[in-house]
Amino acid sequence: MHVILFLISAMCILPFILLVISSVTDERTIYLNGYSFIPEKFSFDAYQYIWQDADRIFHAYGITIMVTLIGTVCGLIITASLAYPLSRKDMPLNKFLSLFVFFTMLFNGGLVPTYLVYTQLFDLKNTMLALILPSLLTNAFYIMLMRTFFMTSIPSALIESAKIDGAGEFFTFLRIVLPLSLPILATVGLFLTIQYWNDWFNGMVYITDSKLYSLQNLLNRILLDIQYLSSSDFGTQTELAADIPQESTRMALAVIGVLPILIVYPFFQRYFVKGLTVGAVKG
Repeated sequence: MHVILFLISAMCILPFILLVISSVTDERTIYLNGYSFIPEKFSFDAYQYIWQDADRIFHAYGITIMVTLIGTVCGLIITASLAYPLSRKDMPLNKFLSLFVFFTMLFNGGLVPTYLVYTQLFDLKNTMLALILPSLLTNAFYIMLMRTFFMTSIPSALIESAKIDGAGEFFTFLRIVLPLSLPILATVGLFLTIQYWNDWFNGMVYITDSKLYSLQNLLNRILLDIQYLSSSDFGTQTELAADIPQESTRMALAVIGVLPILIVYPFFQRYFVKGLTVGAVKG
């Protein structure tokens, strides 16, 4: 069993190690020998190339951090506030509303109606809300996960005792239920954090102002610029493309995008397994 777990862990870790090594591998070495864990020659040309755009990258980092923090906090508040009433068997229309939430996991309005609603009705194009709101209202899976955790982990006798002692619904939820639900809050919080950090689709659809580019959007556009220069037949642009370490730059962009999440993950890890396991039990 330990051997199998070791192999699975290695399959997860080795690609990332190869990604980091490839980002500091000399471009010519990659072309001659391919990607390798022990390259013949190291080079930081990719990071030097990206550093030329450091101001925009740091600005994009700020946008992404702000969107991730606001989106995660608001997402947790909305998810917990909806999941807790659905977990209460004494709430009227409990099953119907749970089915309604579950329905949204299977069907949605599609991209065009969604785009028209956010741009024409709410006028969110080129605003920070365009990076937060679309992902905030489409997390039915998190609601069902948290609802199951509340149903299986919070004893109904505890809620009844709180009622007998005179506690209201809001006080019971805020002072009793939430402190006992740290594993699922950390788990869903981690899911939301990764979702907002890695999101580039909302930025691509709703943002055209370069001042509002998130990190993933900016890295994606840098990558597209490199691909455009490398595929161009014009003399000047071809010379520019020849000076860019294309392969190692692609790897360096991936490292820059994923590194903060790897730093944050260990702080959530001790809650992650328990929250996901208990929340996934059918109830």
